Amino acid sequence: MNILMVGDVVGSAGRAVFARVVKQYRAENNLDFVVVNAENSAGGRGITAKIVKELLAAGADVITLGDHTWDQKELQQFILTESRLLRPANFAPGCPGSGLVTVPSAWGDVTVINLVGRVFMKPYDCPFRTVDQLLKETNGLGNVVLVDMHAEATSEKIAMGRYLNGRVSAVVGTHTHVQTSDEEILSDDTAYITDLGMTGAKDSILGRDVDAIISTFVTGMPAKFSLAKEKVVLEGVMIDIDRNTGKANSIIRVRETGK
Repeated sequence: MNILMVGDVVGSAGRAVFARVVKQYRAENNLDFVVVNAENSAGGRGITAKIVKELLAAGADVITLGDHTWDQKELQQFILTESRLLRPANFAPGCPGSGLVTVPSAWGDVTVINLVGRVFMKPYDCPFRTVDQLLKETNGLGNVVLVDMHAEATSEKIAMGRYLNGRVSAVVGTHTHVQTSDEEILSDDTAYITDLGMTGAKDSILGRDVDAIISTFVTGMPAKFSLAKEKVVLEGVMIDIDRNTGKANSIIRVRETGK
């Protein structure tokens, strides 16, 4: 299976390049499955029901989120109606929605798990114990299992990749909006990268207007962080996975410019 996993979508510019690239890849690269992190897709903060439907229509098979999951209040109800929209599985018990879904595809069932880190972030439940429980107790997991580890600390994401090596098909990091160059197939055939990067405007600071961010750093004064719109790119990875064994064969970084 050829699986595209896409880094954090930021705003309308990110959504537009996502739709264009997925359409192109579907036509050219025999693309079988798409996972996208979209927790910044609604004006840079959270996601709405309308945008969920837009991304699914554009070719996403599963949408993952992170620490901005609840920034749009409407999502608390909508997430109960769409199983392909995930919030981190290690949110506190009682939060609406799910952190795991198994989706049928032309090449067999694919399971996607969404986790959030705890280092330099809010005091979420332990992602390591949570994923152990999911893998042990969930019935009907697909042969292919993909994990989005949404975390700030590179060490925590690397630890999760090694922790799940040989137990899942791929572990990819999201959240920092900066694509890393450490993509690899780990010793027990799990694909890994510390951060997929960002799908949005590269002429920016993490998708936001450069001048406003710099002004805040220099003066310490608050400013409105508008979204940037120039030099739009999609970043992520393309992973080739054996659909029968769930073992990863290759992982290649992707960076496609908007046109």
